[in-house]
Amino acid sequence: MTPFEAFAVDLARAAAAVTLPLFRTDCGEEDKGEPGAFDPVTRADRDAEAVMRRLITERFPDHGVIGEEYGEDRPDAEYVWMLDPVDGTRAFVAGLPLWTTLIALRHEGRPVTGAIAQPVMDEIFLGGPSGALLLKGGDAPSPLKVRTCPRLNDAVIATTDPDIFTGAELGAWTQVRATARLARLGCDAYAYAMIAAGRIDLVAETSLKPWDWSALVPVVEAAGGKVVNWRGQTPDDRGQVLAVGDEGLIDQALVTLRRAAL
Repeated sequence: MTPFEAFAVDLARAAAAVTLPLFRTDCGEEDKGEPGAFDPVTRADRDAEAVMRRLITERFPDHGVIGEEYGEDRPDAEYVWMLDPVDGTRAFVAGLPLWTTLIALRHEGRPVTGAIAQPVMDEIFLGGPSGALLLKGGDAPSPLKVRTCPRLNDAVIATTDPDIFTGAELGAWTQVRATARLARLGCDAYAYAMIAAGRIDLVAETSLKPWDWSALVPVVEAAGGKVVNWRGQTPDDRGQVLAVGDEGLIDQALVTLRRAAL
């Protein structure tokens, strides 16, 4: 494990020490959304990001940080940490244990190390130069590998909620879903961890911010998968993401998704 990978694990565990005690409690929930659009934030979000930012400043003072709750600090630095302290805050508020903490390290704009951490299950899915690993409890790290699934008809697919899609995007997703063998909803970033673990084959989402998708890329790709946008290119700030375990699924999904690509 490289020093940066080990530090990502340290950040995940520091965040878990904050978020777990607040899970299924009165966590100071507030609505930061516009009228008619519920977008919760909790003390877990804010306090976990604050802890991670402090550790980064202490350990790597020349690194930048971009986080969901506290914005940008030196975003043009050579190394920039991307933080989403609670991805899936709606699940957190509802008491559902599929929310995650997302941590990525970008080098010159490219995500090179990522962690998808699920504290309730004591799981950290890590991706980077050392490969893709699952750290669970006190067990030795175990390798992660996507599974072979070259046909969309055989695929298990996921998205967080079809309501995130616009009209054209929803039509494209609906066609992909109609072709796939099984679709699951509501998993947030945990679905990408399941791609790396060889349980889910494809995830398609839209309107993702850089802190939503940066950690997913190293985890999925170190496990043998691929993450692209809906044009088949490197993910970008447009926020449309397609992640697959088997690269053979990309062209099949893009037949429809590309029609709604931004």
